[in-house]
Amino acid sequence: MMKIHRRAALAGLCATLPSYADAAIPAATPLSRMNLPWWRERFDASQRALAAGPRLLMLGDSITQNYELHGPQAWQDFTGVWQRFWAPLHAANLGFKGDTTASLLWRIQRATFVEPAPRAAVMLIGANNFGRVHWSAADTLVGIDACLTALRGRLPRVKTVLVSVLPSVRSDWVDEQTRAVNHMLAERYIHADSITYVDATKLFLRTDGSVDPNKFYDRLLTPPDPPLHPKPEVTAELSRLILPHLPAMS
Repeated sequence: MMKIHRRAALAGLCATLPSYADAAIPAATPLSRMNLPWWRERFDASQRALAAGPRLLMLGDSITQNYELHGPQAWQDFTGVWQRFWAPLHAANLGFKGDTTASLLWRIQRATFVEPAPRAAVMLIGANNFGRVHWSAADTLVGIDACLTALRGRLPRVKTVLVSVLPSVRSDWVDEQTRAVNHMLAERYIHADSITYVDATKLFLRTDGSVDPNKFYDRLLTPPDPPLHPKPEVTAELSRLILPHLPAMS
């Protein structure tokens, strides 16, 4: 009975989904963070990375930016993961910690692309929508739609792998919104021509279906944080899941 109720609730969310054209939706309204010095510096650096002509764009938040972490603890060393999976594809890391769909949208609209244009993109965004800003699954879907639309507008031939919002251990509300947005993303992009949706949820679950906090490194921090960021070995599993869905980079 609970499964039936959950399916009905998700269907209700889809039925009441707001329009991307509704400018009152913050998740789909471009939001600059240029007032933050580190963010401005990283944006400038990302523009230089784009000028080098990457073949693959890695778009996201801290989960993507973490590919740049190199320890000193083993559970924070992602160097091997990046070098093994993404460096050979001439990828540019465009992950910015703390970004919501709104700030990713701002960055896509202002990115400077050169020829030859990137062939593909991996987009992993939405976790921060359920954090401090507390945006709903329905609004987050509109924000992700806006990011995908903006990217296709800037790069009409790009092939995008859209990764599900990853599970975390934050609150029941976050769990509910994460399940809902992933359900809606799966329905919306099941037959999309240039977008492939990849649901990575199972990588983070125990056999009983609950989220495994040991898949994340946050509890090892001082002080500890709620589990949200995958460990390097789990990020490697995620990379293996994504790779087969990308076009040839040659």
